[in-house]
Parts: sequence; structure tokens; C-alpha cells
Amino acid sequence: MKKRMKLLVISILAISMFLVGCNSQTSKNVSNDNSNGSKTTKKDTLVYGRGGDSTSLDPITTTEGEAFKVTQNIFETLVNYGVQDTTLHPGLAEKWDVSPDGLTYTFHLQKGVKFQDGTPFNADAVVFNFDRWMNGDEKQFPYYTMFGGFKKDDGHVIKEVKAVDENTVQFVLKRPQAPFLKNLAMSPFGISSPAAVKKWGDKYREHPVGTGPFKFVDWKQNDRITVEKNPDYWQKGLPKLNKVIFRVIPENTARLNALANGEIDVMDGLNNSDEATVKANDKLQIIKRPSMNIGYIGLTVTRKPFDNKLVRQAMNYAIDKKSIINSFYGGQAVMAKNPMPPSIEGYNDAVQDYPFDLEKAKQLLAQAGYPNGFTMDLWAMPVARPYMPEAQKVAEVIQENLRKIGVTAKIQSVDWATYLDKAKKGEFDAFMLGWTGDNGDADNFLYALLDKDSIGSNNNSYYSNDQVHDLLIKAQQEPDQSKRNDLYKQAQVIIHDDAPWVPLVHSTPLLAASKDVLNYIPHPTGSEVLSKVEFK
Repeated sequence: MKKRMKLLVISILAISMFLVGCNSQTSKNVSNDNSNGSKTTKKDTLVYGRGGDSTSLDPITTTEGEAFKVTQNIFETLVNYGVQDTTLHPGLAEKWDVSPDGLTYTFHLQKGVKFQDGTPFNADAVVFNFDRWMNGDEKQFPYYTMFGGFKKDDGHVIKEVKAVDENTVQFVLKRPQAPFLKNLAMSPFGISSPAAVKKWGDKYREHPVGTGPFKFVDWKQNDRITVEKNPDYWQKGLPKLNKVIFRVIPENTARLNALANGEIDVMDGLNNSDEATVKANDKLQIIKRPSMNIGYIGLTVTRKPFDNKLVRQAMNYAIDKKSIINSFYGGQAVMAKNPMPPSIEGYNDAVQDYPFDLEKAKQLLAQAGYPNGFTMDLWAMPVARPYMPEAQKVAEVIQENLRKIGVTAKIQSVDWATYLDKAKKGEFDAFMLGWTGDNGDADNFLYALLDKDSIGSNNNSYYSNDQVHDLLIKAQQEPDQSKRNDLYKQAQVIIHDDAPWVPLVHSTPLLAASKDVLNYIPHPTGSEVLSKVEFK
């Protein structure tokens, strides 16, 4: 009897020790002592649910928002945007001076900042990054075309980047570029550790090192990316969280279920039809992202039959945008008629949208030599995006619209990384894509998406018009914003007539979060720094 009792006591102690060990390993809470001596726990790990995986963690090597959601928290830029707008504020540069002719920018850097590998951030590091980018090409660094191409190109804006001293870096331009500062604040231009770039080479996109509030831990492809608090972060008291886990849950509904079950804390890509469900749950909250986007169908103008403007115009007449918005956006979107949203300066509201007119579409097809229509591939995104939360379903509506004018659209899809790569190479007939503005400037829509300089980077329609190009380059060099606006309005008239896209929608993207998430402030660019987010 005593022997059995002794064994029972030993077993209970062993189980207790095991449970204590398990709890210490799996808890994502931190203990706080209250003034009355009791202890409470506060979560310190945020689990963020999203629709697709990142394609790279070196932000300059990609153009897609799932990458920037993560890299925005690892890297920092010389200049920052406002908390919820694109006004300019100090970043890694505490201040800057601009010469009267607009050709020389001198940045005075924050002192005492270190990269997450312990190496110093200084003027030489800035020069290293820009030398790396400007000596590449659009296949390596697609976003660098925001500076007019690369060093080898005639249109390249930057003449020289030089370190004046340890904490001062100077940019000398060949010609003025009005959005230059706003471009510098864009996510792709996060400053990397030169030592880490040299160490990892081509693998650096999987081993990012910046100066930001969180440092990279690991990446399980198509599952999760984990970042943790940078203990040496230069902004004292930040970040509030100890860890952020970016989980991939492709289906919007499955992601919402995970949120409701407490498996994740924040989700993007909430279906508009699920807004009421979230509002009815007292444990959840709705978060609205300020709208600065465009969802569109791109028509690759180098591929038949879309090399014919009349066919492209027919596509614009044939698609019922109003029906799409009513069915899938729940009042959180407006119809698009230009390649940029109305919130951007220079938007041309005088442009008249193509009305939904099937007979007009048929007439244009007949005039173009396709009286009986044609067969095409319509590529639909495999992931939910802010401007297109239910791409596959929208594609089915478009397919039915086109059937009524004799066009057979075969819906195709492929994994997200391959989708973006094939679009960039001009391999699609027609494709569904979109854009969330990076800097709040018209240049970031019209030049980035539809100028001939951007073919091979973000101009996936391969649209080229010399008149549009001249207008956009003039707008870049014009310091007077009202004159810039006039130039952009002229460009929109030409683009509307050439019809390289079917502009569909400007959406107000919805996110949802558990009620205990505090200080999550979504940014109109689509990615935000999570350094001030915490739990109740």
C-alpha cells in the first residue's frame, strides 16, 4: 500500500512538472504585477492572418504587397510617411536640405543607429544600397524604375550618391524629380545591412537585415514568417510586442474562422459580405484601411487581339462594373474610370467612363475584324487582395459578360509568385491585378504602371505611348503642383482612349481584429509598421 502511494505521489509530481514545462514553452503572454500584488498576463505575440505568402523579404526585389507587410517592420527608409497619410516626416534621416534648383538633396542621418546584425548604420551604408540598386536592372530591382531607370539608362534621375561624412549623405540629380522625397519613403527602398547583403548574396531575400523594430527569425514557405523584437532598436520603448507571426491562410472565410476561434489576432482581406458577422461578434472589431488603390483588368497590348485598340475599348464597354461592386464589395467601393483613384492630386474627373453597353462592344469587335468574337485566357489572382477580395468570383462575372458579346474567356490561375512573374513577362492575354499606391503621388500610378519606362517592372500591359511618356516626364520635373496636375489630366485622357486596361474598382479594404488589439492603424499604402501595436 505504501509502495503504491509513493508511486502515485511521484507520478503526480512528474505530471505537474511536465505541465509547468509545457506552459513555459507555449505561452505567448507576459506576466505583470498589479499594485495589489496579484498577477495578470498580457499577450505579447501578434498573429497576423493574410491570404498569400511573401515572394521575397528583400523589398527592392519585388512589387507585391504581401512582401511589404513584413519588410515594413524589418527595414526603414530615409524618409517616413505620416501615420495614416503620405505626408513626409523624418525616418533614418532626421532632417534634409534641398538646393534651390531642386538638384541636390542633403540628408542628415540619425546617430547611433545599428543594423540588426550589430553593424553601424551610416552614410556609407546608404551609398552602398543605392549603388547596388542603380547598377542592377528591372528584373532584379523592379521598383527602382521610380528613379527613371538604372544607371545605364538615359532617363536615370540620380547622377551621384555620396557620403559627405559619417552621418551625412548627398544625392545629386541630373534633373529635378518632384516626387523624389516621396519615392524615397516607399517600402522597396528600405536600407539593408551591407554586411548581410555581402554575406548572403542571392540568398539575402531569405535573410533580411535592416534597422527596424523587428528582426527576422524564420520563414516556413506558404505557412508563416516570424519576426521578433529588435532589442537594440533606436526608438526607445518600441516595439510594444515581443513577436509577430505572419500566417498564410488563403481563403478569406477560413481566415475569419481562425480569427473568431482565437487562432489569429488580425486578418486582412475580410469579405465585405462578412462585415455584419464581425460587427455582431463582441470579441471582434472592424478596421478600415483608407482607400488609395485600383483594381483592374490588364490587356497585354503586344498580344493579339489586344494589340487592336478597338478590341480593348470593346472590353471596356462589355464589363458590368456596377454589378461586380454590388455583388462583392458591399458598398465599400466605387467604380473606376481612370488608372488612379480620386484621392490622388491630378485625378481627371472630366474623363467619361465607358458605359456598360453590350451592343456598342459588339459593334467595335466587328469593326476590328472579330464579328464572331474570339477565345482568350482570363487570368484570375489566386489570392485575396485589398482591391479584389474575391477574384475568382469576379472573374466568373466577367466571363459571363464577355460571353454575351461572343468572347469565350477561359479562366486560368496559378500560384501567386508564378502569376506575378508571368504577368511581368507579358505572358497573359488579359489578367486581373491591382495596385495600392506607394506614396500618394500620381506619378506612382501613371508612370509606375503605364509608362514605357516601366515595361518589365510594373507595366504588365506592355503599354507604350510616346505622348504619354513626354507628359509624365514633364510632370516629374515640374515643381508647380497645379501644372503637374494639368499634365497628369492630359495623360489620363490619352490612356482612357488607348484603353490598355479595364479599370474596375477603387475599394475601401476591410480588416478585422480581436477586440483586445490596440493601436493598429492601417496605412493607405497597404502596409504599416506594427511597433506601437499592443494588447489590452
